[in-house]
Amino acid sequence: MDLKVFLDQKVAEFNQPDFIPLDPISVPHRYSKKQDIEIAGFFAAVLAWGQRKTIIHKCLELFGMMDNAPHDFMLHHRESDLKPFLQFKHRTFNDIDTLYFIEFFSWFYKNHESLEEAFTIGWTPEVDVMERILVNFHHYFFQLPAAPQRTKKHIATPERKAACKRINMFLRWMVRADDKSVDFGIWKTIKPYQLICPCDLHVDRVGRRLGLITRKQTDWQTAVELTERLREFDPEDPVKYDFALFGMGVEERMAG
Repeated sequence: MDLKVFLDQKVAEFNQPDFIPLDPISVPHRYSKKQDIEIAGFFAAVLAWGQRKTIIHKCLELFGMMDNAPHDFMLHHRESDLKPFLQFKHRTFNDIDTLYFIEFFSWFYKNHESLEEAFTIGWTPEVDVMERILVNFHHYFFQLPAAPQRTKKHIATPERKAACKRINMFLRWMVRADDKSVDFGIWKTIKPYQLICPCDLHVDRVGRRLGLITRKQTDWQTAVELTERLREFDPEDPVKYDFALFGMGVEERMAG
């Protein structure tokens, strides 16, 4: 079978509403307000390592501390409201990191309407703009004087050659739009054709097996190589194939 036909079939199989409940994308799907979706989605993506069930549980714990109204919390919380976050931890993401994220979002949303504005510094309509966007975002996010050095590792950047899988996943959620309602498609400046495929372990393994990745290591250039191959199948929406590669990877692991 032709590889494009095969992958298109797998996209149709996995890009369905029943994908949502078991995936970290279920966290922002609990909200309807744009800013809540952005904040919940960003935290869910950054915390997305380990078992998906645990990731979702930790996110729900975190937003419970914000009375499940993250945008309102960022705008109106008091110093005393921050105390519960001193106990929050997921893997190596700890209270120091959590409090800086809250500080950034509090500052940002008091001055801006949508988080997309932080991701469009240096944006142009060309295809290969994402490296610049992510480098600029990293500098922008950590510009506040209190930015802890340790927290910088939690947001990847192409400047460090990272594959940036979590931030690319978050951008897929915000930018892609179709009739399946898994991704949100609430951002309109960044275009789906500019997205880079999130290159996690499942995607990397399946992508290599299908001959979509030839690069030995997994880094930023690997994610770009994979995306360029996927653009051959769909130049306008290459990252829809993330559903196919990730879905097959999860299925294989469960079968194994």
